[in-house]
Amino acid sequence: MTERDSSLQSQNPISQAQNSVEKVHNAVSQALSHPTAQLEEQAERAIQRAERAVENASLSFNQPAFEEVENGLRQEIEDLHNGTRS
Repeated sequence: MTERDSSLQSQNPISQAQNSVEKVHNAVSQALSHPTAQLEEQAERAIQRAERAVENASLSFNQPAFEEVENGLRQEIEDLHNGTRS
């Protein structure tokens, strides 16, 4: 893969959404394992950023990949609000 290919891939809306959901996963995991107001707030901010990235990805022509990312984000939000990790 060339540097240009790598750069194009990193700009792909689906890839950006996947990266955002991964950050949400990490933030939610921390908030659940060390429940503090600060970590919960960080998780909520990560969720907000990921929601915007997922919204951008919804315009993608790769519907299966979009749905996978969207479902992952929903699960992270549910885990945070229920205080569980599945």
